[in-house]
Amino acid sequence: MAAGAGAGRLSDRQRLAWLRLIRTDNVGPATFRDLINRFGSAERALEALPELMRSGGARRVAVCTAEAAEAEMEATAAHGARMIAVGEPDYPPLLRVMEHPAPLITVIGVAAVFALPTLAIVGARNASLAGIKLARSFAAALGRQGYAVASGMARGIDAAAHEGALSTGTIAVLAGGIDKPYPPENHGLYEEIPRHGGAVMTEMPFGWEPRSRDFPRRNRLIAGLAHGLVVVEAARRSGSLISARLAGEMGRLVFAVPGSPFDPRAAGTNGLLKDGALLVTEVDDILAQVAPLLGRAVPPADTLDEPPDFAATPPPGDADRARVIEALGPTPTGVDDIIRHTGLHAAQVFMILLELDLAGRIERHPGNRVSMLYEA
Repeated sequence: MAAGAGAGRLSDRQRLAWLRLIRTDNVGPATFRDLINRFGSAERALEALPELMRSGGARRVAVCTAEAAEAEMEATAAHGARMIAVGEPDYPPLLRVMEHPAPLITVIGVAAVFALPTLAIVGARNASLAGIKLARSFAAALGRQGYAVASGMARGIDAAAHEGALSTGTIAVLAGGIDKPYPPENHGLYEEIPRHGGAVMTEMPFGWEPRSRDFPRRNRLIAGLAHGLVVVEAARRSGSLISARLAGEMGRLVFAVPGSPFDPRAAGTNGLLKDGALLVTEVDDILAQVAPLLGRAVPPADTLDEPPDFAATPPPGDADRARVIEALGPTPTGVDDIIRHTGLHAAQVFMILLELDLAGRIERHPGNRVSMLYEA
C-alpha cells in the first residue's frame, strides 16, 4: 500500500480520510489498496470516487461524509478504543503482511500484545466439556511459553481459549463494532481481556451489529494474526473450517484435534486431518512446529491445576439438563468436571445423569466418568 505503509503514524487529517474511504459503500481492503495506489492518497481517492462510481454505472453515488467519519472517531475514543492504520507501529505484524490487510482496525486494550508470537484457537460453539477443557489448557500452556492466543470470542471453544490465556495475553476479534461484542453472554470476557493486558479488535464500524456474513471477515483476521491455527471440535459446515482454509491459503500452519467419528462436532476436524492438517493431541505438537519458525527451542510441556468446585444451586430444570447434555460427548468426562463446568450442585448433576442413564443415553466409565451414547 503506497500511503501509510512504513511511514509512521497518520496525521489526524489522513486518518479521517482513510476512515471515510474504507467506510464508503463497496470499498473493501482490496479496493482501498487499489485506490491509494492509483491516486496516491485517500484524500485524492475520495475526490475521484463520485466520477468513478458514475462511470461504473452506479445508481447511487454516496461517499462517507467527513461528519460521519468524525462522529465515529469521537464515539470510538469515548468508548476507550482507538484506530490503528496498517502502516503504523502498533498494527499486528502478521496481519500487515497478509494479502489485502484491513486498512484500519479499531482496538481496545493493550496493543503490545500484538508484538507477541501469536497462535489462534477456534472451534465449536456447542463444544463438549472435553473440548472446552482442551482449548483452555492449550491456551494457558501456550501463554506460559510467551505466545498470545487469538480467537473470535464466540461461546464454546473460542471463549475457553480466551479464558485460558487471559493472564498472559489474548486477542479477541469481533464480527461487529468494537462496542458490539457477541454473544452478549461473553460481555464479561470482553471487559476482562483489556484489563489483563490483552486486546479486542475489529475492522467493522463503531455501532455495527454483527450479521452472519460478517463472521467470515472476522475469521480472516483471526487467521491472519497467527503463525498457526488450532481447530478443536468443528462440524462439517463450521465457520472454524473457513478459518482453517483461510489460514492454509495464507501459508499459516493448520492444526486439528482428532475426535470420535460418532461425534458430529469432530467431523470437521477429522476432515481437516484427512486433508493434511497437522494432528495435535498435546501442546508439544504445536510448539514443535511453530517454535523452529521463530528461532526458539521447544520448551517442555506444562500441566494445569483444576479449578475449584462451584457452590450449591437450586434444583435442576430443563435448562440445567440441557447444559449437562451439551457438556457431554463420546469422550469420557469426569463427573466432577461436569459439576465445575455447569456450576450446578452435585446432587443436581447426579440426578440428571441418573435420568440419562435410565434413558440409555450415557455410558459410565471407571474413575467416575461418563460419556454420551450415539446411535451407530
